[in-house]
Amino acid sequence: MPATPTRPLFKRVPPVAWTAVPWLYGTLFAIRAFFHLPLMPTDPFPPTPDGWVLIASGSVLAPAGCVLLRRRPLSGLGLLLAGTYAVTLGLNGLTVGLIHYAAIDIAVGWIAASAGRRRSLTALALAIAVLPAYELSRTGLGRPLLFTYSTDRGDWQSWSVLALTAVVAWLIGNSVRQNRAYAERLTTQAAAQAVTAERLRIAREMHDTVAHSIGIIALQAGAAARVTTTQPEAAREAMRAVENEGRETLAGLRRMLVALRAADSGVPVVATGLGDVDRLAATTTAAGVRVDVRRRGEPRQLPPDIDLSAFRIIQESVTNVVRHAGTRACRVTLDYRDDELALEVTDDGRGHGTATDTGFGLAGMRERVALLHGEFTAAPRPEGGFRVAARLPVPAAVAR
Repeated sequence: MPATPTRPLFKRVPPVAWTAVPWLYGTLFAIRAFFHLPLMPTDPFPPTPDGWVLIASGSVLAPAGCVLLRRRPLSGLGLLLAGTYAVTLGLNGLTVGLIHYAAIDIAVGWIAASAGRRRSLTALALAIAVLPAYELSRTGLGRPLLFTYSTDRGDWQSWSVLALTAVVAWLIGNSVRQNRAYAERLTTQAAAQAVTAERLRIAREMHDTVAHSIGIIALQAGAAARVTTTQPEAAREAMRAVENEGRETLAGLRRMLVALRAADSGVPVVATGLGDVDRLAATTTAAGVRVDVRRRGEPRQLPPDIDLSAFRIIQESVTNVVRHAGTRACRVTLDYRDDELALEVTDDGRGHGTATDTGFGLAGMRERVALLHGEFTAAPRPEGGFRVAARLPVPAAVAR
């Protein structure tokens, strides 16, 4: 099963195919009557030799413009219009053919969807301007002017229809561009909200950790004050305990540089850590997804902020496997190294890189690891499935 979903057909087919295929079809459809093919209509007045030169030239310019659309949209559209103009003039057509102009509409719509407003409006103006320009060139070459209000309203109507199709194509492309920009803004806003929510969550957890440490410091300081004169050695031990606890708390605060919010939501936070990984694995296995927990190195007591963050990352990753991976098993690896804790959660499912249903999501994991000055990766595996990995540095005193 692929790790990433297949792109839609509209996105997989390049713009050169969407424009070149109908344009070439329109050209073949227009000249089919000059080859006297069986079961095909015939035209007793084929193009002149000069006309065939124009048709051949246009058949080179227009596909070249289609190829150039992605890199240089306006230049590509200009070549497409020039090729269409040459073929229509070589065929001595009354106006630009509908199929040929459909290819121009597709190019205008694609430019409007992928380029800025000024460039797309320029493309629209060029597409519309080719219609009267073609009639003016016919007049300059000695052919009759067909655009007259009094004798021939049919050409004016055909021009207006073709121009209207170009406007509609531009509106559709511009709408696609605006929708894409709106979706990107929503994604950015959602990511920012996820980061903010996770920072508040970390702040509440850090509040509990700091409150616990301050309580210990207060008790030790009070004990030291009571026995300073009678038991100097005990007082020194109490003050050493105050010093150690204060250093650990300050180290945790440095790793957790977040802004504490004055008004809390009031939701109680239950302190958990890596000691609950086995319980999490047992609960998830009972729910139908087997969790294989592997430990490397020598497990040891970690600072509360690292211990809690590591458990939260594992908890969210396993939850995403259950909800989105579509697999029956996953693996959790904890590697206790000398100066860091490395954790990894892998599965063989269909990939769940966009899952954020639990309120944490990849953005929250990445933010938590960044605050601990660690490294975080989350991506589909080449062999299938998904992998979440994090490396959390451990302070030197704790490592020793």
